Amino acid sequence: MMDQLIERFPAQLLEAIEIGESLEIRTTKNQIDKIYVAGLGGSGIGADFVAEFIADECPIPYLVGKSYDVPNYVNDKTLAVLSSYSGNTEETLSAYEKVKAAGAKIFIISSGGKLIDIAKNEGYDYVKVPDNWPSPRACLGYSLVQQMYMVYKLGLIGKEKINQLKSSVDLVKFNMDDIKVKAEKIAELLNGKIPVIYTTDRMEAVAVRFRQQINENSKMLCWHHVVPEMNHNELVGWRDKNDNLAVIYFRNRDDYKRNAIRIDINKEIIGQYTNTIIEVYSKGQSLIEKSIYFVHLGDWVSWYLSVLHHVDAIEVKVIDFLKSELAKV
Repeated sequence: MMDQLIERFPAQLLEAIEIGESLEIRTTKNQIDKIYVAGLGGSGIGADFVAEFIADECPIPYLVGKSYDVPNYVNDKTLAVLSSYSGNTEETLSAYEKVKAAGAKIFIISSGGKLIDIAKNEGYDYVKVPDNWPSPRACLGYSLVQQMYMVYKLGLIGKEKINQLKSSVDLVKFNMDDIKVKAEKIAELLNGKIPVIYTTDRMEAVAVRFRQQINENSKMLCWHHVVPEMNHNELVGWRDKNDNLAVIYFRNRDDYKRNAIRIDINKEIIGQYTNTIIEVYSKGQSLIEKSIYFVHLGDWVSWYLSVLHHVDAIEVKVIDFLKSELAKV
């Protein structure tokens, strides 16, 4: 079933764009000096992408929190965005109480649940996304796109970013077959190993998303880091030969030149300690297009790995158990 959801990603993006076109927000950019997004898991990763996408243009900070609490800087000059697909994520509901007490302006993105009820009862601006998807992590397009339109309609970014978002739909749609072939080959190389994901700092959201999809869909442990930061710490940890580790680099032809050189040197060093190093280059022109391409590729890799591991990519029984135990307290 997860493969069907991944297959529908381009269609989801299109639907999300249609919803975004009619998005309304009463808050104005003159009323705020920062945006703070509270969201976790599949409902939080969209904010990580948006923060990267708009960093070169948005004049105010776009901050992301994944906690019960919120920072002290959240105040009446903050637009607090609450993102939860179900509308019932307990950490996000806790964050709501905190941002409300701080006097923040509030915007909600959800498919229903308590958050939509709160939005209606309190008169907050909100976007209700479709509620017929069985897995929040398969709904990245909805949260990401609504946040992009929110920032656009606030006048904090220009139309070009939205155009890049739209062009990314055709990019993944028309490259679907090639992406699937490439993903299956990568999955075969990662099978039976612990993936180590590296990319540059401007695409960390891609690495986080891939790691989370490997965790949930493939039921595997893995980790990620970014260049140049990992060159100041983690690189030293590559010390002993371990062919159970498989390194995958997400790269771009226009990576910052010094970072590209760093990655080439890193490969020489790390190649002494593992026999599996995979390099994947993006397609697309803009950061948005390249990131969406990598998202779709990574999602397919995680699904092919689930097939190789004979696991159900949809089920997350251990998370369900955790939530049931928490509900008893």
